[in-house]
Amino acid sequence: MSDIKKLSLKIKNVHGDELNTDIRFPADLKENKKLPVVILCHGFKGFKDWGCFPYMMERISNEGFCTVAFNYSYNGTGENEDEQSDFTRLDLFAKNTFSRELDDTGSVIDYLYANSDELKIDTENITILGHSRGGGIAILKTAEDERINKLVVLSSVCSFDRYSEMLKSKWEEAGFFEVLNTRTNQIMRMDYTLIEDLEKNKDRLDIQNAVSKIGVPALIIHGTQDITVDYSNAEDLYSRSNKDLFELKLIENTGHTFGAVHPFEGSTPALEEVILKVIEFIK
Repeated sequence: MSDIKKLSLKIKNVHGDELNTDIRFPADLKENKKLPVVILCHGFKGFKDWGCFPYMMERISNEGFCTVAFNYSYNGTGENEDEQSDFTRLDLFAKNTFSRELDDTGSVIDYLYANSDELKIDTENITILGHSRGGGIAILKTAEDERINKLVVLSSVCSFDRYSEMLKSKWEEAGFFEVLNTRTNQIMRMDYTLIEDLEKNKDRLDIQNAVSKIGVPALIIHGTQDITVDYSNAEDLYSRSNKDLFELKLIENTGHTFGAVHPFEGSTPALEEVILKVIEFIK
């Protein structure tokens, strides 16, 4: 691979919070060349440096792209560089909402537009790439923001309302719901405000409706052995899409992260297939 330059910075969101962000681009960038952009949206209990994400962003940058990976403001990771892969802010994680993640994504695009000359990026060529819950965010943002020119989702959910009525009732009663992070053994609390946001912003957060309105080229990739988000989610999304613009790619014998783990232990055949397919699509 060629040398990749990485610029780490903090982008202010509309709420005044800082989004830890890494921007990568080829080191041998020509003086007057503007690069197409790929923005990564990480998923639930995820972050910009999870597992294969830095490797994937470097691979894509190596093909002549500016890649942008950021942490959502309330994803639970810390502000300092050594805390950006650790859940040290579970107080923020508890208060996170889908609408906040959509707003954060918009703030990143705002920043890229405002600084396009300095960053040497082509704002007419922006791809948004989302994984898992981040796939849902990427779909919603593409439907509501005309500045996005291409969409790629990996292991994406087809709906954010994935909770039973019984669970929501208990959640409301307690005011919070707790999940175990099996990797870190942390108990991670989610406040009922997540459900309130989902109900209050039902139309804005309707992924299945949004996907039917998307009028730009899009690629859906999913593993057939995904036990976190079943591949029927990918089939549901594709069934509602404009087939002239959307492509569905199911990858056999692989799961939610295509064999990649955190900390990253190297690539896998399935991950390589994903990366090559993404590069082929965005080129």
